[in-house]
Amino acid sequence: MSTIVAFSVSPLGTGDSVAPAVARAVKVVRESGLPNETSAMFTTVEGEWDEVMEVVRRAVEAAGEGADRVSMTLKADVRKGVTDGLHSKVEAVERELDGLR
Repeated sequence: MSTIVAFSVSPLGTGDSVAPAVARAVKVVRESGLPNETSAMFTTVEGEWDEVMEVVRRAVEAAGEGADRVSMTLKADVRKGVTDGLHSKVEAVERELDGLR
């Protein structure tokens, strides 16, 4: 099953800035080799269910280094027969926007 997951992860009780923890999580995602993008609020990763969820698990562990608690928000799109949904979904919206101009 093709899966796109958008998630954010943040350790709790480690100070004002979570940038070091988020960087550790993003590093795990990028090193996975799966298609991914990072924005100001979420990291999105695409692949088969098991491989995506394993990357998310490892990213949460990396972000939680030195923390007793981690908060995570996750949204998933699980769909049969889709490849490169990370880009094709955005392209579909862009085509619709072109029609509205």
